[in-house]
Amino acid sequence: MQICFDVLRGGGLVKFAIFGAKSTALGICLAIRKIYPELKIETFLVSSLENNPMYLAGLPVQEISSFADKEIRILIGTPEDLHEKIIHSLEIHGFMHWVCINSYQESELMERYFYELGLFPSIHKVPIGNIRAVLKIYQAKHCKDKPVKHFYSLPDWIVPIQAGAAYLSRGGNTEADCTGENISSKNANYCELTVLYWLWKNCLQISQGKGSDAIQPASRETEYYGLFHYRRILDIRDHDLLRMTKNQIDVILPYPTIHEPSIYEHHVRYIQEKDWEAVMDVLAELQPEYAEAFSEILEQPYLYNYNILIAKRQILSDYCAWLFPILFQVEERTDSKEKKRMDRYIGYIGENLLTLYFFYHKDTMNILHSGRIMLT
Repeated sequence: MQICFDVLRGGGLVKFAIFGAKSTALGICLAIRKIYPELKIETFLVSSLENNPMYLAGLPVQEISSFADKEIRILIGTPEDLHEKIIHSLEIHGFMHWVCINSYQESELMERYFYELGLFPSIHKVPIGNIRAVLKIYQAKHCKDKPVKHFYSLPDWIVPIQAGAAYLSRGGNTEADCTGENISSKNANYCELTVLYWLWKNCLQISQGKGSDAIQPASRETEYYGLFHYRRILDIRDHDLLRMTKNQIDVILPYPTIHEPSIYEHHVRYIQEKDWEAVMDVLAELQPEYAEAFSEILEQPYLYNYNILIAKRQILSDYCAWLFPILFQVEERTDSKEKKRMDRYIGYIGENLLTLYFFYHKDTMNILHSGRIMLT
């Protein structure tokens, strides 16, 4: 990461711009201000102001087409899968001094930032033990996923599983979310949560299945289960498995994304108001104590994004038993019977509910955090 900021300094210069104006760029900006106060961020740059704020972190957001200083150094602060397209756009507009921050560097930066703030403790900071945790994390993949260009040697505890497999012909040895008890056919709206439901019903609940598609429950020795995406995984290293058992870690979540002025910004962007009203109504009916806590949680800037996590078996099972009745009721009240929805809205709602659930339990669970790595 130091190389990244040395490039920005270039010949003693300490002024630069950040390309991007969403949560990734905001987090990078706030972390740099805290950790590298000698670096001065001048502005945020974007391709278009449409769907972007006019100001972020007190700085103007400007379009590259109208920004005059072509010599300014630019830090590209977006998800990595967008970098190639952004670099091309910058070069077309005459900007030649840019540097990318990859997800490993971003993870390190955000870990240092939250450590400085005393928030969201890291799994990488707790003592290492001598007993390796046993875990199985399902990595949701879909036939429409863009191919990952680079090869990654992933550990054997990450198990690929086909999401939305109900509409596909089965082939190969990959697990699929259409076996056993499942909601695979709902994948267009539930996204990776169809895999979480499959995991809950077919791995976490210790009972013998029945019928030709029955899934034999995993060994009781597996302590931790979880969910990753085909492109997004948590930065869990081999020695972190030695930390999990020694420190009796309950849950590992990604560092939260940061939103301005609060995480209301997320649901306004991704969730229709009528859907959000249904969420609040269902929470008030099914989980009133959580509904009461939600208003305060929504006013803070931190969101547990992506629906990815690792948790002890029982904790993950309890979360699923809480989550899915809420989602099913929301779906029942919002899904048009005349026109089938396919806009991922339940997946976005799931991110907000995951945030609610684990913020609500932050004082009763041992929750640690890790960076989110993007596979490109």
